[in-house]
Amino acid sequence: MKEPPKSANTMGRMWNLYKMGGLTPAIASMLGMSNAQQMAFIRSMSRDQRKESSMELQLSEMGAVVFDLETTGFNPYNGDEIISIGGVIIRGDQFEDAEPFYQLVNPRRRIPKHITELTGITNEMAEKAPDLMQSLHDFMDFVGKRVMICHGSGHDKQFLNSALWRTSKVNLTHRVLDTMMIAKWLEPKQIHYGLDDLLERFGIEVTTRHHALHDSIMTAKLYFQFLKMIRNRQVPTLGELYAYLSRH
Repeated sequence: MKEPPKSANTMGRMWNLYKMGGLTPAIASMLGMSNAQQMAFIRSMSRDQRKESSMELQLSEMGAVVFDLETTGFNPYNGDEIISIGGVIIRGDQFEDAEPFYQLVNPRRRIPKHITELTGITNEMAEKAPDLMQSLHDFMDFVGKRVMICHGSGHDKQFLNSALWRTSKVNLTHRVLDTMMIAKWLEPKQIHYGLDDLLERFGIEVTTRHHALHDSIMTAKLYFQFLKMIRNRQVPTLGELYAYLSRH
């Protein structure tokens, strides 16, 4: 049987990518199949996630990924980049028996000295790391359809949205719970809600701060403490928790 011409195979791959993720990955396929497939995966996940309804999830059984990012600064729209991503999978108030996620990211720019001193991530380490597209693909694959949890979500969501838009022209569509917002709702009379303050207040051992995986683990332990308090307030579902948080 005569093989179809190479151009026909290429067009077939482009059509499949278009059906999965739209025009952008189809165009990108001309630049490299690997990036195009990663982009199509991210776009497909974003589209599927918009169809998911997580508000009825029982907090006592809810699967989630507690995550953290380390970055070169605070402004993703002015040149700052993600340099590491960490995450752990939980269900209810327990860690799941699954490998955690930790990956350095090549920011393709110099890491400021004070960030290296804070995180321990050097330019030499980052230069050997996967690029942003590969890292996002791996992380979103790890997250799957789970709810996402982090501390001080404004920073992390901003960087994820910037990265997802630049690489795949989508925004983050997962539900994100912020442990800082939960703390403010549970303890409205407190003054300080930083991660260090809360870890100390709830007696959680501090391992290594400003390390994406360690911070994820400590944030998960903090969230477990919050779940006990939430349970005492008879708030069983994610939707009801969001309703309370929206009032504060």
